[in-house]
Amino acid sequence: MPCVYLSLALTLLLLLVLLGLRAWLQGRRKTRRAQDGGPAVAFFHPYCNAGGGGERVLWCSLRALMNRYSNVSFVVYTGDKGVTGEQVLEGARQRFNITLPRPVTFIFLRHRDLVEATSYPHFTLLGQSLGSMFLGWEALTAFVPDLYVDSMGYAFTLPIFRYLGGCKVASYVHYPTVSTDMLSVVRERNPRFNNADFISRNPVLSALKVLYYCLFALLYGLAGSCSDVVMVNSTWTLGHILALWRCPSRTSVVYPPCDVRAFLDVPKCHSIVSVGQFRPEKDHPLQIRAFAKLLDRKGDGPGGREALRLVLIGGCRNQEDEDRVLRLRGLCQELGVSDRVDFKLNVPFDELKRELVSATIGLHTMWNEHFGIGVVECMAAGTIVLAHKSGGPKLDIVVPHEGRQTGFLADSEDSYAAAMETILALTPSAKLEIKRAARESVGRFSDQEFEACFLAATEALMNQMVR
Repeated sequence: MPCVYLSLALTLLLLLVLLGLRAWLQGRRKTRRAQDGGPAVAFFHPYCNAGGGGERVLWCSLRALMNRYSNVSFVVYTGDKGVTGEQVLEGARQRFNITLPRPVTFIFLRHRDLVEATSYPHFTLLGQSLGSMFLGWEALTAFVPDLYVDSMGYAFTLPIFRYLGGCKVASYVHYPTVSTDMLSVVRERNPRFNNADFISRNPVLSALKVLYYCLFALLYGLAGSCSDVVMVNSTWTLGHILALWRCPSRTSVVYPPCDVRAFLDVPKCHSIVSVGQFRPEKDHPLQIRAFAKLLDRKGDGPGGREALRLVLIGGCRNQEDEDRVLRLRGLCQELGVSDRVDFKLNVPFDELKRELVSATIGLHTMWNEHFGIGVVECMAAGTIVLAHKSGGPKLDIVVPHEGRQTGFLADSEDSYAAAMETILALTPSAKLEIKRAARESVGRFSDQEFEACFLAATEALMNQMVR
């Protein structure tokens, strides 16, 4: 009985502390709103200077809301260091051709290392999720918004802002933190980038990891279900989020914005180009190995090796990514293709556009890519796309348009090499037909379509704040 009484007392004490924190935070929001004269929307995006597709979503979301709601102020929580807000915005202009119509306030968080995968060599998903809660608490105590938007996929921050901050919360999900595909990889004991060899070889460790993923998926679903509005970037992501978060009435697909107009009227020439951050899941080694096999197939004759070039374009977020690029260069040396492979890191938007419009093939190799902005950009540029036969490219992007082929899909070194050889051997009229169908199909992924869908999804929450 003493233990029961002690447990009840501690539970009551914890409840009182949480209620006190909630009252304190809501008081801060009321004081801030009285001073500012209007509501505020805050985006949680710890890597807002990374230059990837998720960052394009952030800037387009801000631009859309700023143009629609003139009396609302906007904040971005970021963990970037060594840069100013002005430099971040200039980076968005150079990389994405996006300029915000009004100022945005940046709140620089000091503990982004809490969500770095390198901080958790074991139980990485759990460690990063717990770390995101501490980072979210830092953000909430620095600024209490009226509407909180998680635009990077840190679902475990949602209950903190909703229940402690008393905020309305929305989320844009690029990629589920855990998915049934991850579980199948572990169950099948299949070694991939997120399943170490020593685990895949051991049935006991594999079973324990499946249990760990199942428990984590339950917690992830509970956290995500706190969101008042859920936006996902593709059909593939929608299926996983509906299965895990179980809130279909609040969930909708909002395809990410792709600056297709910038590519549609540019003349074409020739090469094989890949666009994607240098992260492990992008599987650049597959691209290099498939390209090496293509060179072997083509030989040294006319139109052979010397006529082909692979250009790898992508951003490096940190030293880990830069080390990965060094290993990729080493792989090129090992396969004897260094003279035919170019690496272009953190390039500005104008250079990206030049590379895409001069390419013959747009290469993509990520397994279960949640969407694939780079794939859409290649199609808009008039490049024939060769993407992985899974995820967003298979379900949403490289699909027939009015019965016409829009690109190619593959899933192994040999099938990629064979598909590249097939594309290069197409007649000019056949290439033109595929390019036309692809370019016509990408209008549904434009900035304008994204902004219209994003505003429609968030309209009810925004109207509750501004009325």
